[in-house]
Amino acid sequence: MEFGNMGRLMMLIGAFLLLFGALITFGSRFIPFGRLPGDIFYQKGNFSFYFPIVTSIVLSILLTLILNLLVRK
Repeated sequence: MEFGNMGRLMMLIGAFLLLFGALITFGSRFIPFGRLPGDIFYQKGNFSFYFPIVTSIVLSILLTLILNLLVRK
């Protein structure tokens, strides 16, 4: 890989991380990631257990679609 191509790839990754960080910071007001129906939350006394199964599935599907669109040749 040439340095020019590697630089472009690093800028693309940086832009993606910037957008993802902004989505996490400001998007939680509009998209309830982490509190979707189907996420498992159990609390009893002093013990609580949280497993965001539906959130994980939704994020996996979104990232798969985005990466398929970006990497398609």
